[in-house]
Amino acid sequence: MVLALQEAGYRVVVLDNLSRGHARSVGAVPLIVADLCSPAAVDSALATGSYDVVMHFAALAYVGESVTQPELYFQNNVVGTLNLLAAMRRHGVDKFVFSSSCATYGEPDRVPIDESHPQRPINPYGRTKLIVEQILADYAVAYGLRSVSLRYFNAAGADEAGRVGEDHAPETHLIPLILAEAMRIKNGGDPANTNLQVFGHDFNTEDGSCVRDYIHVTDLCQAHLLAVDRLLSNQGTGAEYFNLANGLGFSVLQVIEACQKVTGQPIRYQLAGPRSGDPATLIGDARLAEQVLGWRPEHAELNDIIASAWAWMNRGQGS
Repeated sequence: MVLALQEAGYRVVVLDNLSRGHARSVGAVPLIVADLCSPAAVDSALATGSYDVVMHFAALAYVGESVTQPELYFQNNVVGTLNLLAAMRRHGVDKFVFSSSCATYGEPDRVPIDESHPQRPINPYGRTKLIVEQILADYAVAYGLRSVSLRYFNAAGADEAGRVGEDHAPETHLIPLILAEAMRIKNGGDPANTNLQVFGHDFNTEDGSCVRDYIHVTDLCQAHLLAVDRLLSNQGTGAEYFNLANGLGFSVLQVIEACQKVTGQPIRYQLAGPRSGDPATLIGDARLAEQVLGWRPEHAELNDIIASAWAWMNRGQGS
């Protein structure tokens, strides 16, 4: 996102506590190392300049971890956001782009899921995102805050120029986990010694594994740029919400098969029980984002998403 903003001509300052991120990913822009759970630190950060828009990505985002450590998630994702919004009010910043999630919907009544679908999250992570969306709606009425919440489906892929890619520790996202297994085999590992796990194999899906909608990170960034443009041009009012999705669903086993094709490696896996809080199917309807923001994904092919991540990993960047 920093790269996309710079290329669009914006001046960018990053605030991150680096608990799960990397300073090297920020590049040459100013980096303020601070924690949203410290009101004084957030206030000091916003005092460093005059800002037009705040973009908020700083959430803990592991569904399983949120089930076992809900306090951690409510503190960081909800209390941290409240601290950020309070500092924005003190410093006169009234435009906000929020990284939300399809996890706010829970088990879908219908697919693809549009923005009118009931929001019934089934894990603490999804609840924290929904709570923030509700806060933003109330702040719009009470304080005139203008916000755009972008409900991601499954973010994946890497910057096509190879400058930055997915690098979590521990890694829990499906595509980088599969590609790490492919890299192990490419480097001489025995395919039979796989540690790759498929969580759940008796969901109500075509092959029994979870189905997800994968969206390229470059497309996500473009949607955020359009949201910023919308706010700065004073279009829309109050709190707005948009799905960011391809509208295509792929099962875990289909993603593994696609990764085999892209990498040319014989990838095996182990079957494991389902993770707590995982819905069977999440496929998004992003027509509202197209109608209002003028956004359409340009990298919708699963193989292209995987290929960008594989290329980045082969440059020696991935873990």
